[in-house]
Amino acid sequence: MPDSTSLRSKDNFLVFGSPLIEDAEIEEVVACLRSAWIGTGPRVAQFEADFAAYKGVSNAVALNSCTAALHLSLLAADLGPDAEVVTTPLTFCATVNAIIHAGATPVLADVDPATMNIDASEIERRITPRTRAIVPVHFAGRACNMNAIMDIARRHGLKVIEDCAHAIETEYKGQKAGTFGDFGCFSFYSTKNVVTGEGGMVLAKHDGDIARIKVLGLHGMSKDAWKRFGDEGFKHYQVVECGFKYNMMDMQAALGIHQLKRVDCYWQRRSQIWQRYVDAFQDLPIGLPSPVEEDTRHAYHLFNIFVDEKRTGISRDGFLDRMTAEGIGVGVHYVSLPEHPYYQKALGWLPENYPNAMRIGRQTVSLPISAKLTEANVAEVIDVVTRSLSC
Repeated sequence: MPDSTSLRSKDNFLVFGSPLIEDAEIEEVVACLRSAWIGTGPRVAQFEADFAAYKGVSNAVALNSCTAALHLSLLAADLGPDAEVVTTPLTFCATVNAIIHAGATPVLADVDPATMNIDASEIERRITPRTRAIVPVHFAGRACNMNAIMDIARRHGLKVIEDCAHAIETEYKGQKAGTFGDFGCFSFYSTKNVVTGEGGMVLAKHDGDIARIKVLGLHGMSKDAWKRFGDEGFKHYQVVECGFKYNMMDMQAALGIHQLKRVDCYWQRRSQIWQRYVDAFQDLPIGLPSPVEEDTRHAYHLFNIFVDEKRTGISRDGFLDRMTAEGIGVGVHYVSLPEHPYYQKALGWLPENYPNAMRIGRQTVSLPISAKLTEANVAEVIDVVTRSLSC
């Protein structure tokens, strides 16, 4: 049972994924508010350029979410009618919702139990004459087997849209995540490694796809329509497609510009916390993340442990309750998608058809690993985990 003397107050709750926001971001947001540009403007353009440079590509498009990035990438891919898109059952619902909203049918391929990433051999098994694309998700920041996935895509003539919501810093064999496929989609949600509150980014292999995504992301208006109220005078625009309201605001980019400057510093801090957890928990009756594969860079976005009631004597949800009672915020990433009633009803998915994702989803717990954590915070998390499993 929790030790009542160690309980945190509600005001002192250790929030899961709480971001580290420093003075530079705050000052930039204030400067933005005092400027003429609050919506999409020059700070968004700077953030796009900075992110493209970080990834070693020529162009990037900032949007209001990774969900928007996935949706527009799938539309720009021109998958055609009755298309199927293969993806993982162990991901946030946005991955498959974007596929559905793009008019395609998501098809699931189970995950590798060690990496929790989509299993390339399972992708191969799910390909049909209607398959048009693969959406691999670099789960928790661990790189997918991109050599195998790209080989499958080339042999079958498929598009690849990388879901890099967890994987800003991730690399595979020296190449940055998001630069393998036709599109790479990133998240700057408030729990992510680079934070803009809400926000996303798209990379694309072809300049034409970048141009189309820019248009689709702002109502289908012609290129650079946001400049129509600038100091160069009103710019007439044309609506060339039926687009969406997916643009990022300068107030969001004001955060991202400075967060991105410290991305490697924050990565280093999370890597230290990761190793602290591995060292502290290796003798406990729980599952731990697999070691990082050689010739890859893990983004250390999530640290997942696995609570098997047969080994621990406590259920996963019971463990969650104990952590919360002690004032430690935790998460579940993720209950497998076939567990959700919508997908069961609409697509006929059953959890037992994807046994690895089902088991992981029923046992996984995400522990705090934000760069904001102090050494005292990390020590407290370790203490509470240890005591919660020894009750």
